[in-house]
Amino acid sequence: MKSIEELRVKVFADGADIGGMLELIEKPYIRGFTTNPTLMRKANVANYRDFARRILAVIVDRPISFEVFADDFGEMDRQAREIASWGSNVYVKIPVTNTLREPSYELVRRLSGDGVQLNVTACMTLAQVQCTADALVGGAPAYVSVFAGRIADTGRDPLPLMVECLDVLGSRPEIELIWASPRELLNVFQADEIGCHVITLTNDLLKKLALVGKDLEDFSLETVKMFFDDGQAAGFSL
Repeated sequence: MKSIEELRVKVFADGADIGGMLELIEKPYIRGFTTNPTLMRKANVANYRDFARRILAVIVDRPISFEVFADDFGEMDRQAREIASWGSNVYVKIPVTNTLREPSYELVRRLSGDGVQLNVTACMTLAQVQCTADALVGGAPAYVSVFAGRIADTGRDPLPLMVECLDVLGSRPEIELIWASPRELLNVFQADEIGCHVITLTNDLLKKLALVGKDLEDFSLETVKMFFDDGQAAGFSL
C-alpha cells in the first residue's frame, strides 16, 4: 500500500473552519483547499469577505475554491468576478446548474474566457462533464468536481463514471478532475489508481489518514478492547 506522500492524486482539504484550515497548511500532503456555502454555514461563518480575506492572508501558495451563492446567472457572474479578484490562487465554484435546472455552461464559457479560474461543481453525469469541458476549452485553468460520493449514495458505482470523465478531460490538461464528496478513505486510493487529479477530504476523513497502512491484527485488538471497555463503562450484567 502506498503512503499518502507517495500518492499521485492531490489531496484538497474541504471545510470552512478557520482554525482547522490554518493547521492543515503545515501538512505537506494538503495540496489545496475547497469550501462551499453549506460548510461555511456549519462553521458559523457570518461574513463571507472577512472569512475569505483571513484565509487568503495565510494560504497564498495553494489553490483554494470559494463558491458563488446566487441562483441568477447575472448575479453569479458578478459574484464570481469579485471572488476571483481576491487572489491569484482563487478558484470560483460555479454550480453546473441553478436551482431551476438551467445549465450554467454559457456563464462558465464567459467567465473562463475572461480568465476567471473556475471549479465547476455538483456534476454527477458524463453529459454534464462533457458540456462543462467544452465550455472551458481555451479558457483559464479549471477544475470539474464530480460528486462521486453522492453518486455512490444512490447505489451506483462511481468508479466507471470517473474513468470516463478522465477520458473526456484527457486532451485538456488545463482542466483537472476532482473526486468530490468521498465517503471513505479507500476512495483516495481508488482515485489515485485511475489517475484522478484531485480528491477533496473533509476533516472527518483527514483524521483517518493516520490509519493508512495500519497493522490489521493491531486494529482488530484495538476494536476488541473498545467493545470490552464500553461494556464495562455501561455496567452491563446478565
